[in-house]
Amino acid sequence: MTPVRKARRLRLPLAALLLAALGLLGAAGGVLFLQGQGIAPRALAPYIEKRSSGHNPLITGAGREFAALLLGLDRGHAMPAELLPLAIGAQPGATGPAGGTRKLVASSEEGRRAIAAAVPGDTIVFLPGTYRIRGNVIVSRAGAEGAPIVVRADRPGSTTIEFDAVEGFKVSAPYWRFENLTIRGACPQQEACEHAFHVVGGAHHFAAVNNTILDFNAHFKINAEGGRFPDAGLIESNTLADTTPRRTAAPVTPIDLVAANDWLIRRNLITDFVKLGGDRVSYGAFAKGAGARTRFERNVVLCEQRLRGLPGQRVGLSFGGGGTGKPYCRDHKCVTEQDQGLMQANLVASCSDVGIYVNAGAGTKLIDNTLVDTAGVDVRFPESSVEADGNLVDGAIRSRNGGRLHPGDNLETAIAMSYLGRHPLRKLFAAPDSLDFSWREAPPRHTAGAASAMAASDLCGTARGPVRRYGAFEDFAACLAPRRGDD
Repeated sequence: MTPVRKARRLRLPLAALLLAALGLLGAAGGVLFLQGQGIAPRALAPYIEKRSSGHNPLITGAGREFAALLLGLDRGHAMPAELLPLAIGAQPGATGPAGGTRKLVASSEEGRRAIAAAVPGDTIVFLPGTYRIRGNVIVSRAGAEGAPIVVRADRPGSTTIEFDAVEGFKVSAPYWRFENLTIRGACPQQEACEHAFHVVGGAHHFAAVNNTILDFNAHFKINAEGGRFPDAGLIESNTLADTTPRRTAAPVTPIDLVAANDWLIRRNLITDFVKLGGDRVSYGAFAKGAGARTRFERNVVLCEQRLRGLPGQRVGLSFGGGGTGKPYCRDHKCVTEQDQGLMQANLVASCSDVGIYVNAGAGTKLIDNTLVDTAGVDVRFPESSVEADGNLVDGAIRSRNGGRLHPGDNLETAIAMSYLGRHPLRKLFAAPDSLDFSWREAPPRHTAGAASAMAASDLCGTARGPVRRYGAFEDFAACLAPRRGDD
C-alpha cells in the first residue's frame, strides 16, 4: 500500500477537514498536526477535493480551490516539456559495429528467424528502418559467458521496432544483449501492450543497453518461471517513457522486477508513467518478491515531465512496491520484499507521491540521492531496515508502521515548510524546475559515512572524495550531453 493512501484512510468529517484547511492559512497548530501525521500537501489536496465533491457548489468550489492552493505551495512550477540534453539515458551518438558473427536483417520475419536460430557469439543487426512485429518474439536459444547473443542497431535511433502484442521480446535463455534499438508499443488497444521485454526463468545475465522504449505498461517485466530465476541482469543507459497516460488497471511500472537477484539498473532516464485505471498508483521502478541485492545507481526518474497534473499517485523508486503475493515470491513467503538493496546517486523529481518508498526492505542503503518536488522518503513496516546517508531531500525522510530508519548525515525539509510554500533546498540549485541542478552558490558539504564512502562517483560520473556535496551531484555540468559540434 502506498504512502498517499494514508490520507484516504483518515475518516475526518468534511467540516473538520475544512476547518483544518482554514487553519493552515493562519494557525501553526494545523500545520504541525499534519506534519505529525506525515501528510504532505500533495497528499492532502486530492483527498480534500474528493471529499468536497458532490456537495453544494460553494463547498465543491472551495474544496477545489483549496486543493489547488496546496498543490501550488508544495509543488511549484511545472517542469518544461523539453529537457536539457542529459548524458543519462539512451544517447544518439553513433557506436561502432559489435564483434562476433554479424547477421544482417532487413525485415521482421528475417529478424524473427535469426533470433530463433542464433548461437553464442552471433550479433543480429537490424538495418535502418521501421519494423512492425505482430505477436511476441520468443528468445529461447542460449548465449554463453563471453559469447552473448546480441540484437542491435549499429546506429542508435536508426531502427524502430513496433510491437502489436502483450509482450514483445520474451527472453527465457541466458546471455542475451539488446542495444541501440528504439522499441515502441503499437497496440490498437493501449492496455494490450504490456511489456517490451519479458525476462523470465533461465534468462540470467540479460542486458539492455542504450535503447529508447516507449508506450508500454511495464517496459521491462522480470520474474521467475518454472522454478528458475533470471538473475544478474543489467539495464543501463536506456530511455523509458510513455507518451500518453496508460488507461489500464494493470501495473504501470517501466521496470517491474520480481523475485530476481543481483540486478544492476544504472544511468537510465525514466519519465511519464501515469496510470489512469485501477488504483491509479504507478512507480518508475521497483524490485520486490524476496529478491536481493538490486542496485539502482545514477538514474534520473521524472515521474511527471510531459504528463503532469493527472489523477493518481506516482512514486519514483521503490524496494517492495505495493507488495507481492506469496506464490510469486522467490521463497514463497516474502517475509521481506527485498534484501540488501542499494539506491545510490539517483535524481528523483516531479512526483505526486514520495520519491523513494521502502516496503519491507531489509538491509537497504539509500546513499547520496537527490529528491526534488516529491513527498520525500517513506520507510514502512518492521521488516524494513534502512541506512540513509548523504541524501538531499526536498521533503521529509520518515518511517512508519514500525519501519526502522537509521539516518546518517542528510539534508531534508520538514513537511510543515511545504504548507508554507517554503523549499529552501531547491534554492541551492540554479533552476531545478528546468532540470538545471548546477549549484547556485557553494553548497554545504559533509563527510561521507562508511556506507556512502564506497560511492566513487556522482550521478554524472565525477569522482567523489570523502568530503562531498550532499545528494547526487558534485558537478552537474558533467551530466549535460555534448551538443552537435561540441565533441
